[in-house]
Amino acid sequence: MTYKNYPMVSRVVFGRGSFNQIGDILAPKRLNVKAPFIYLVDDVFKGNAWLTSRVSLAYADELIFISADEEPKTSQVDELVEQIILTHKDRPSGIIGIGGGTILDLAKAVSIMLTNPGESKDYQGWDLVKTPAIYHVGIPTISGTGAEVSRTTVLTGPDKKLGINSDYTPFDQVILDPELTKGVPKDQWFYTGMDCFIHCVESLNGTYLNAFSQSYGEKAYDLCTEIFLDGSGSEEDLQDKLMMASWHGGMSIAYSQVGVAHAMSYGLGYLLGTKHGIGNCIVFDHLEEFYPEGVAVYKKMKKIHNIEIPQGICSQLDDYELDIMIDVALGLEPLWENAIGKNWKKTITREKLKALYQKM
Repeated sequence: MTYKNYPMVSRVVFGRGSFNQIGDILAPKRLNVKAPFIYLVDDVFKGNAWLTSRVSLAYADELIFISADEEPKTSQVDELVEQIILTHKDRPSGIIGIGGGTILDLAKAVSIMLTNPGESKDYQGWDLVKTPAIYHVGIPTISGTGAEVSRTTVLTGPDKKLGINSDYTPFDQVILDPELTKGVPKDQWFYTGMDCFIHCVESLNGTYLNAFSQSYGEKAYDLCTEIFLDGSGSEEDLQDKLMMASWHGGMSIAYSQVGVAHAMSYGLGYLLGTKHGIGNCIVFDHLEEFYPEGVAVYKKMKKIHNIEIPQGICSQLDDYELDIMIDVALGLEPLWENAIGKNWKKTITREKLKALYQKM
């Protein structure tokens, strides 16, 4: 049996206020005065001096604000790469992503495409990247996606929604500062928190499960129940816990995989542009058949926090549109194999997925 040699984030700083050290962390990584650091920042922080004043720009450094209203696209990655190449004479010293999963995934993808030829859609899949990415740093401002620690960057391409899964995708440096997650709207806090919870449920109930994945998945699951079921402790304490739950939830799929919810959520994201966190919630609502205990706990959390999940988003779709979503979902074979087993194609039919989508 051949074991996969997975890369991990090689450097991580954790602590409230640790974002203040960003200048000291980056300084040794500057290649020369013409090689800039490029900051990709969620545009929710535009004009927010509390955050942006701590980003010290020098030489040709550039700060690019990016909307996270839509899921990241391969075309968006290619445009950013072209913009950077045309604007700066030297290859950047590094790419720094500051935001949620959308911005972190963009930062990872841009860092890869600055050193690899072609278009980013050519690298959607597993282990297609041949050249190491440039130095890249992840600084999450919302917790749950696990994008800060995962070896994938999920992109919507012209014909599929699929990650660039590679050994060169993980960040070289992550700064985990729970203070940066203050002020996240409650619904968004819940959706991304549930992304983490669903990571754990899918990993812990999957056929790929092993002691490595299980140890991380169980810890993240316990933290999620502390936060979303118990809820005791100060706001700061809950922020700290959710940031670590996100980290452990991301790690739980390093040697494992996600499952049914993520596969079907990718279909919603590709066709309807449904954001990943809320998409997972919409799907998970209907997956008692696959994850009875996890769905029961999820519904309890949803009730406690008075969260309304959108209903009927697929009710007006025709067969052609449903087929597009089904094609995207079925294309994620490792997810189905983890969820069901090697013979998953015997039970996961197009008709079954169509019936599930029609419930959403």
